[in-house]
Amino acid sequence: MANNAPIALPEVHMKNITLNIECKPLTVDFDGQEIEVQELSIRLPFGRKPSDINGIAGSGDYIVYVTEVREMEPEEFDGFAMNLFKSRDWLKGKGGYLGQGRLCVQVHAPGRPYLFIDPSGGDYPRYVARLG
Repeated sequence: MANNAPIALPEVHMKNITLNIECKPLTVDFDGQEIEVQELSIRLPFGRKPSDINGIAGSGDYIVYVTEVREMEPEEFDGFAMNLFKSRDWLKGKGGYLGQGRLCVQVHAPGRPYLFIDPSGGDYPRYVARLG
């Protein structure tokens, strides 16, 4: 007979880790235009066409150039992150390759990971990297 008594697990206390990632302001030439960006001090792998935040399976090692930052409320972020194939006007025409890097929109909400989105000219997150 199976014993359905609850199992007592030890209490686990998690400690937070703070990471400091430096951003270097740069002016880059992209398609004949000068663009102001922030270059992250680390490289990141990007997943191609993930359907949601759980499907980001990154590969490669790219320089990240942040062209703009989009702050969201947690609920808005959750809706965005769980439906990455959806078209978004605010992504249209942005992103692209630059040397060994990607031009990205940084997306963040309090208590959520940072996403770096390269739509490569489209209107949805074609390439996505995640921190956190």
